Amino acid sequence: MKLLLVAPILIPLLTAGVTVAFWRAARFRAWCGVVGAAALLAAGGLLLAATAGGQVRTVQIGNWPAPFGITLAVDLFSALMVLITGIIGLMVAVYSLADVDIPRQRYGYFPLFHILLAGVCGAFITGDIFNLYVWFEVMLMASFLLLALGSERAQLEGAFKYVTINLISSMVFLTGVGILYGTAHTLNLADLALRVPEMMDRHGHLVRACAMLFGVCFGLKAAVFPLFFWLPASYATPPAAVSAVFAGLLTKVGVYALIRVFTLVFGSIPGIYALILVVAGLTMLVGVLGAVAQFEMRRILSFHIISQIGYMIMGLGLLVSSDPGVRTLGLTAGIFYIIHHIIVKTNLFLVSGTVRQLGGTYDLRSLGGLVRAPLLSALFLIPALSLAGIPPLSGFWAKLGLIEAGFLGGQNTIVIVALLTSLLTLVSMMKIWNEVFWKPAPQDAPEPAEPMAPGQWAARFIPIALLAGLTVLIGLFPAPLLTLAGRAADRLLNPAAYISAVNLHEAAVAGLSTTQISEDKP
Repeated sequence: MKLLLVAPILIPLLTAGVTVAFWRAARFRAWCGVVGAAALLAAGGLLLAATAGGQVRTVQIGNWPAPFGITLAVDLFSALMVLITGIIGLMVAVYSLADVDIPRQRYGYFPLFHILLAGVCGAFITGDIFNLYVWFEVMLMASFLLLALGSERAQLEGAFKYVTINLISSMVFLTGVGILYGTAHTLNLADLALRVPEMMDRHGHLVRACAMLFGVCFGLKAAVFPLFFWLPASYATPPAAVSAVFAGLLTKVGVYALIRVFTLVFGSIPGIYALILVVAGLTMLVGVLGAVAQFEMRRILSFHIISQIGYMIMGLGLLVSSDPGVRTLGLTAGIFYIIHHIIVKTNLFLVSGTVRQLGGTYDLRSLGGLVRAPLLSALFLIPALSLAGIPPLSGFWAKLGLIEAGFLGGQNTIVIVALLTSLLTLVSMMKIWNEVFWKPAPQDAPEPAEPMAPGQWAARFIPIALLAGLTVLIGLFPAPLLTLAGRAADRLLNPAAYISAVNLHEAAVAGLSTTQISEDKP
């Protein structure tokens, strides 16, 4: 079990090392990247099986007792995120065989890709907040190099904005870590879950300051309002494979951190969920309005990342309700929405890369006539309609749960905003459909890229088709994922099992109330 818990970090790091060792063997290096992603997917599946009943699995690195050492803790929420990371990693690795050119591969694309996956998985399974910072920095280094890979002018401009904003975010994060450690004398998440509520009377101002600092940091990572401005300038510049993995995973690490920290550590702060709900509504509106105004395919999709992040943190904000049923339903729908969106958004960016291959550009005004490629047309419509929440696709169930929770909780304003955002999302997706596929190609349309060889065709279309099929499957049979999301939400709202599983050293909890950890370890 201990080896399984560290596998989501070890597998990508070992894969990165092997791809570096066989630097000159281009074909072996590329397929090694695919095999490593498949191994990560297998590890994610085993972790899900180990936690599907609500168990929390932990390991103390170096056998140092918590909270003094490094803790890895995997509950159902973490396992779901690792599993979806494996799925996206495998699909993008296969797509990269056709989309990422040989010079970029030689510059280290596959090692950087797997280091990025290691950083993402590390953030999902870490059990202390300082190591969350460490894994954020691993992601930052890998993602910056992936953005700049190829050294095209637009890429370098986007990468500069990206790294500047993220360095500011890192400074804010470290400031919050310093204040929190100076006040609570611990950074272990389970230990903080015990200590922070008891600190509210004596050090409430410092606790609120830490919460705001972490909110700003994680909000920058997640691209929430008003901290979203860097995303469209960055995600629309690299190759489609890089944009796809960024769109699918990187912002969701910020969302994951918000949910984990603000349910486990800072949930006792008065008014915090009401503030998150306001931010969620503004994020939806600003993102979708930005998307409607764009005429470049990847910029439209980038703004939609922002608007859809609003739905995810809406699930967190609905914890403002005092009704346990509303709280559980809202958080369940939020977790379901994260999984749905990772699949759909990654797929839309993969489709955009294939549109660029066939049409020669991402500019909607210079595209048209791609309805002649009926398979690509259908594979675009599935994730596009799911993003807009059209039944019976996965996005419908995600939005239905959030809207139902909003109505039951009396949050009618955010429900209206969510419905309006969904309508405008459909409008912008239909704009892409009309401009790219339905209208005739303009006379001055650019020349398409070189025709795809059969192997390149398969490498592009198989991941797109599998992700589209997964979207349909979740939509037709939502119950299994809803059940898992519900269990994950229940554990987040009742963290006794998480705290107990970490097995805090008795010296760390001396003098503290133990009523929160009375439940037996699963």
